[in-house]
Amino acid sequence: MNQISIVGAVAALLTTTAYVPQAYKTIKTRSTASLSLPTYVMLFLGTCLWEAYGLMLHDWSIIFTNLVCGLLGSVILYLKLVEKPGTDAGIK
Repeated sequence: MNQISIVGAVAALLTTTAYVPQAYKTIKTRSTASLSLPTYVMLFLGTCLWEAYGLMLHDWSIIFTNLVCGLLGSVILYLKLVEKPGTDAGIK
């Protein structure tokens, strides 16, 4: 593995796993009140575009990492969109 591949692999690992703590917390608490909707919309759309880019290049590392990011981001975005403002649905 050359240096370029190592840099790409580390970047993919970090950006993909960065979604995990937020997705876990959001799913567990069902609370998205502190999350910015415009930020998650932009992140999700950017991830979709990276996915399209990877598909056009037939680059499986880009495809796989952005598929995982897209799935985690879509869960967070879905919960943000269905959450009723002012409620913490999962916290009692």
